[in-house]
Amino acid sequence: MTPEEVEEVIESNIPDATAEVGQPRGVDDDDHLAATVVSPAFEGKSLVDQHDMVYEALDDHMTTDIHAVELTTRTPEE
Repeated sequence: MTPEEVEEVIESNIPDATAEVGQPRGVDDDDHLAATVVSPAFEGKSLVDQHDMVYEALDDHMTTDIHAVELTTRTPEE
């Protein structure tokens, strides 16, 4: 699964989300990713809840296509 495909999945499953996905520094394989996700849907939610929303958006891809995701989440105001 390409970073662009992961961005599309996240953006289509989290309201008004913008996702930027790439590889973490020092990692050179396709199943470890780093994602920054910004969405007003994160407003008032804990960091754990925000991350859970992203994992839920990725659903089965987390067990079949992606081994790990380094997440940064925030609201547009942050």
